[in-house]
Amino acid sequence: MLGFSGNATNAASTAAMLHHLYPDADVVAFHYRGYPPSEGSPSAAAFVEDAATILDFTRARLRPARTILAGFSVGSGVAAALAAHRPVDGLILVTPFDSLGAVAAGQYPWLPVRWLFRHDLEPTEALRGSRIPVAILAAGRDRLVVPARTQGLRVAIPHLTYDRTIAEADHNDIYSHPDFPEAMDEALRSLGAQP
Repeated sequence: MLGFSGNATNAASTAAMLHHLYPDADVVAFHYRGYPPSEGSPSAAAFVEDAATILDFTRARLRPARTILAGFSVGSGVAAALAAHRPVDGLILVTPFDSLGAVAAGQYPWLPVRWLFRHDLEPTEALRGSRIPVAILAAGRDRLVVPARTQGLRVAIPHLTYDRTIAEADHNDIYSHPDFPEAMDEALRSLGAQP
């Protein structure tokens, strides 16, 4: 299980959460480039490049029978982009979006965000035509990744195996919602993997 953190979390908390949810799985997470304690300059391209390096290293070291990517918020975009470049056995995307640029434009409608945006992630394009099984878990009260942004991704995924919205949850508290562990368990099962 390779975890991809959201913008406001780090690899340590992502790894701990995934280990708690899936105690029998080997869990790997990493700090994005430019996110302490990692050095360098953050960018979407750097995140995806580093993700490929981590995945290749992990596979060589652990030789797992299956590889599942779990992406949270902005990490869902990184996971989707990696899946477009490397074979994986499934994706779990939590509070995912169709385009990071579209999310930003929706947050700042008075600014020309599309012209200023330099580091887009486009999960819709990355997963279009893919046969990788994908599970989505969304927050019904999400004000950051609004429902239209998640819906844009849903309709583009050809092999959506699980789709659940926790109605009472928002973007940041979905992880502490009582239904979250069960939903993550169901998501993994939908990919043909045992928790």
